[in-house]
Amino acid sequence: MMADDVNEAAPDTAPEGAAPEGVGRLSKRARHERIVSELMACSTLRVSELAAELGVSTETIRRDLFELSEKGLINRTYGGAVRPLGTEPSVSERHRMMVEEREAIAAAAATFIKPNEVVAIGAGATTTHVARRMAAVCRDITVITHSFSVATVLAANPTITVLMCPGRYNGREGMMVGAETVEFLQSYNANWAILGASGITAEGLSDAEADAASVYKAMMLRAIETIAVADHTKFSQQSLAIWGRWHDVKRLVTDEAPAFAIARALERGRVEVTVAPKRSEA
Repeated sequence: MMADDVNEAAPDTAPEGAAPEGVGRLSKRARHERIVSELMACSTLRVSELAAELGVSTETIRRDLFELSEKGLINRTYGGAVRPLGTEPSVSERHRMMVEEREAIAAAAATFIKPNEVVAIGAGATTTHVARRMAAVCRDITVITHSFSVATVLAANPTITVLMCPGRYNGREGMMVGAETVEFLQSYNANWAILGASGITAEGLSDAEADAASVYKAMMLRAIETIAVADHTKFSQQSLAIWGRWHDVKRLVTDEAPAFAIARALERGRVEVTVAPKRSEA
């Protein structure tokens, strides 16, 4: 065993609220893996919360965050860390997160769609929930999408016509992207674009995938009105590529009302906000 590993296994002064007595102390490598994993799931972490959860001192967590930041795995902030721009769990992982919130958002968003309308739907976990709800409650609509999961859940409803975009396949996200995808979208008009986001700030909406952001922007420009669908964990998160400004968006459907700078930006952009109650609150 190397000296550094011996030191890591030595007792550490744990903060108040540390892990319960008897919980095994993790090695530095295990802590680092845990921190990165947690950050991929919730996008932002605080030093005090990590120290309590991992049963170590805040000084140890700060050293961990410094080392992870030096490796480019996280971005440090005052009091914690955020995941780097351009990173997000895969769509298959995201499907298992915030399920109740996304189902509530989907139920609210689907109410705006009427028969004989054309809807462009972007890729993502939340938009797939919306598509599943649309398959259950909508009839006689046409959907344009570049997402295989969206197309698959819509196929359960024979009254819905699905137009699948061509392009380059992104297997991690299960979507088509690229110049062919954008060019295909230029040939259609839509009543609605329903689009998700990796990040929401006062500046607008962004996505971790630059190619996806280009497709979302093309959908938005071909639609009469755009509905953004995203849960509250996306608030105040910045992602790599901005695809929309608030003056381009008709409505935000979310699970909690945004506050502060985002709320003021929505008001300036005249964006209508729909807060979808979770089943336990309805």
